[in-house]
Amino acid sequence: MANIYIVEDDTNIQEIEAIALKNSGHNVEQFEDAKHFYKKIEEKLPDLAILDIMLPDENGYEIVKKLRKNPATKKLPIIMVTAKTSEIDMVKGLDIGADDYIKKPFSIIEFITRIKAVLRRTVEQPDDKYMTIGEIFLDNERHMVYVDNKGIELTYKEYELLKLLMRNAGIVLSREMIMERVWDTEFEGESRTVDMHIKTLRKKLGDSSKHIKTVRNVGYVME
Repeated sequence: MANIYIVEDDTNIQEIEAIALKNSGHNVEQFEDAKHFYKKIEEKLPDLAILDIMLPDENGYEIVKKLRKNPATKKLPIIMVTAKTSEIDMVKGLDIGADDYIKKPFSIIEFITRIKAVLRRTVEQPDDKYMTIGEIFLDNERHMVYVDNKGIELTYKEYELLKLLMRNAGIVLSREMIMERVWDTEFEGESRTVDMHIKTLRKKLGDSSKHIKTVRNVGYVME
């Protein structure tokens, strides 16, 4: 689940994008101009920004330039969405720092697929060297996990699963989302694989498995 800001002055398109993202499990905030978008990112940075180019107070190109010059938003993932379809417009958007460029009109499937691709390259690859939750300590440099200062042996997938849960502590992850991020597949029929790996992971974590909570009919969350 990612926090995504949409900056789009066409209310119909804005709603289509928002509904598609919410149905995919993301948190969404919507803005019709740059002014309110800037105000919000001063309060909280999103995991991804989706920008229209033709806005009433400032065009998307200028917004991207400002975001890339600001140390706080320099690495913020950005997707530009616009009716401008020339190759020059596309290259310009990417050259100034956008992570992707979607042309209007677009299909919902294309839209969500491009969102997922950018999130895989950015949000899901933070530079966390060490993570701690309760008695669990994950050393990402050495690819080791310790519980009460004792090393435990995990398979590669168990380790990646634990790392994903710890990085997203407090956020409920659906089985489908876990399948996509750990197994790089969206095949829902294989979601049973997640349950089996959670079971073996819990066994190896012992009493510390209490931090992994099952959310009925949805997935799992680390607390």
